Amino acid sequence: MGHQKYLIDTNVAIEYIGEALPAKAIAMLDGIIDEQFYISVINKIELLGFAGITEYEELKFQEFIHAGDVLDLDEDIANKTIEFRKKYKTKLPDAIIAATALVNGLAIITRNTKDFDKIEGLEIINPYDL
Repeated sequence: MGHQKYLIDTNVAIEYIGEALPAKAIAMLDGIIDEQFYISVINKIELLGFAGITEYEELKFQEFIHAGDVLDLDEDIANKTIEFRKKYKTKLPDAIIAATALVNGLAIITRNTKDFDKIEGLEIINPYDL
């Protein structure tokens, strides 16, 4: 882990909270979460905005969100998002998440590597490849 900082994508957060990740990934995330981790405001919206969310799931997601740092949209992230949308035709939520990571010097931990792998300069970690 060292000095590297991480943005945890929605799919990994859900699987981490549900203890559905491989043991190596859970161990890695335990260490990251104990230190410091980030999510985009988009990840927060995705976690809490699901129509079928139960009260228990919402509570667990709230605990996860409060344990990390939520990065809001700012001008730099907005501009980088626009660039990614134009250059890579990335879906808006993924473009915002990628821009948030890149602007803040964060590696993205995600299962959806195909959503991000074409974006130059972005470090992507798939927890299933550890």
